[in-house]
Amino acid sequence: MQEFLKQLPQLAKDKHIENKKYFDKLRKKPPRNLDYVMQELHDAEFKRTDCLDCANCCKTTGPLFTDMDVERIAKHLKLKPQQFINQYLRIDEDNYYVLQSVPCTFLAADNYCLIYDVRPKACREFPHTDRKKFQQISAITLKNIPICPATYRIVEEMKKRLPL
Repeated sequence: MQEFLKQLPQLAKDKHIENKKYFDKLRKKPPRNLDYVMQELHDAEFKRTDCLDCANCCKTTGPLFTDMDVERIAKHLKLKPQQFINQYLRIDEDNYYVLQSVPCTFLAADNYCLIYDVRPKACREFPHTDRKKFQQISAITLKNIPICPATYRIVEEMKKRLPL
């Protein structure tokens, strides 16, 4: 996995134009069975991929925190929401709560999440490859390809299964 992670940014860069064109076509005319195929590809990939071997998303990016995430995590940590915000979060240029720094504060050395049961919605749903109306999140998927090996492999398989 570590070797593939080293190669991933370059692999993603080499495929970026191809992927962007593919997703542009996908948005304009999504296949009827797109969500079904994506669920199948997602499930197959995550039978062979163990996120604990990677955790690159936690090491290189941070999730957005909704107000509900803040409330839930603060309660879990026995903090007031404002204390949690002051200690761990900042407001980004789009006016969203994000982590003050990466890697994620809650990532343990063994790649386990210290707040896994109450983790942010963005973390629970990452990498979003099993989302309904998948064509609507192509911009997110393009951003996740250089970060997540599973996303890279899912998109490569998707292009084979659903040629446009």
